[in-house]
Amino acid sequence: MNGDPLAQLRDIHLPEPVGWWPPAPGWWVLGVIVLVLAAVAARYLVRYISRGRFRREARRELSNLAGNQAGMDDRQLVEQLNILLRQVAIRAYGRETVSPLVGGRWLEFLNRKGDTDQFTAGPGQVLGDGHYRSEIKADAERLVPLVEKWLRRRHPC
Repeated sequence: MNGDPLAQLRDIHLPEPVGWWPPAPGWWVLGVIVLVLAAVAARYLVRYISRGRFRREARRELSNLAGNQAGMDDRQLVEQLNILLRQVAIRAYGRETVSPLVGGRWLEFLNRKGDTDQFTAGPGQVLGDGHYRSEIKADAERLVPLVEKWLRRRHPC
């Protein structure tokens, strides 16, 4: 035996470095959370973009109607504005809610959802019963901005 006990010691052996795969369970949980959050964010983004596109299309159609207003009579203008309002209302509030509304109930609905009284007591009155009259006199200078203001309101579509 050798008299020096320190000479018999061996060097320290380090363990193999820890590999990156498979990740610890916490990383799996974090990955799943990130994927779920990304899916939810994508869904809301698609709905937000779709909602904005529908509103932009409705406002574009309104500006086309206003631009072509000189070539149409008041009856045609009122009918086209009513169609546009109904399309947006059906998209926003559902066919079951909007379809039965006619006359005064339709105008009250427009007032309530547009936060105004101009559909029952202003230029919008013609939208409720105009198609039943033999002669229509619409105030297009006040009616078109009223419809535009209604379209710009936040509706759930």
